[in-house]
Amino acid sequence: MRLAVTRRLRATFPRGDAGMSPFCGGRVTRLHRQRPRDWVTLPRMTAKETTSIEMAPSELGQTLSAMRLCAPEVQQQMQLSLSTLGQLTPVQAYQEGDCVELFDGLKRVRAACELSWPKLRVEVHTLDSAGAKVRLLRCNAGAGLSELEEAWLVRSLYREDQLTQPQISVLLGRHKSWVCRRLTLAEELSDELTASVRLGLVSATAAVELGRLQRCNQDTAARVVARRGLTTRQTTRLVDGLLAAPQEEKWPSLEAASLPVPPAGKGGAPRRTPGEQLVADAWAMKGLTARLHARLLERSLQSLGDAACAVVSRELGELKLSLLALTRTLDSRLTTPGGTRVSND
Repeated sequence: MRLAVTRRLRATFPRGDAGMSPFCGGRVTRLHRQRPRDWVTLPRMTAKETTSIEMAPSELGQTLSAMRLCAPEVQQQMQLSLSTLGQLTPVQAYQEGDCVELFDGLKRVRAACELSWPKLRVEVHTLDSAGAKVRLLRCNAGAGLSELEEAWLVRSLYREDQLTQPQISVLLGRHKSWVCRRLTLAEELSDELTASVRLGLVSATAAVELGRLQRCNQDTAARVVARRGLTTRQTTRLVDGLLAAPQEEKWPSLEAASLPVPPAGKGGAPRRTPGEQLVADAWAMKGLTARLHARLLERSLQSLGDAACAVVSRELGELKLSLLALTRTLDSRLTTPGGTRVSND
């Protein structure tokens, strides 16, 4: 017996209702092919003209840097790379009135300012503000922006460039639900928590977890995370516990945890014996020497640059003298009065 496969018909769109948009649900008809009258033209995504120029790093605008996070160690690595290899690729910018605004190459520009470089190679694209922000996202597609940086970018497109969420989803190539989640994240974070993230007191991933709390409770929880140095996983467990606890129990304990820890009294942990102190120092020295040995074998001192090579050579020379003195002391202490050497097996 052959069964007929049928489908349930959806309610058709009320064509006679002129007050409703043909894009607000209902069955897909020919009306969806028509562009509504209030449709806003999307920003330019392809630069028709690209100009290569040289500019001083201090003359480049950094308005879009508010949407980026930069760890100090990453900035130091970029400065070392720039001093060693030079500028390999030009930074990307766009014209905004009389100012040239940067949208890719922020770490290189800051490193060039620290190195007092007079000029940088810049490619100026014919883009508007919204197009530059989208290009910022795509230029960092390899390394990837953090979830919080994506949220700041989406909020800027929504608030400053007056784009709707469907338009943002089309520009970024993401689903509308993704745009809505990022926009909600940026809008729900408190100002103090956002400042803590920019200062490096709270990580971006931990801030995303803290965003699940109400704005009035985020600052207290953020102080606990920063004071106790909680990881993202520990922050997740903290937020889950706060959301699951009764209302009258969770916040008093959180307020107490956010207070500064009083200094420990003199009757704390027992002091180490002289033997324990020698063992701890020996373990620390072995770890440091192994790490220093690996770094010296990784690259030559000349690859650091003339200025850095001079400083490192001076410090390593002083370290060599200290190690020679330590070696003589170890030889004297590891030898018994009878002339026999202490075994280290």
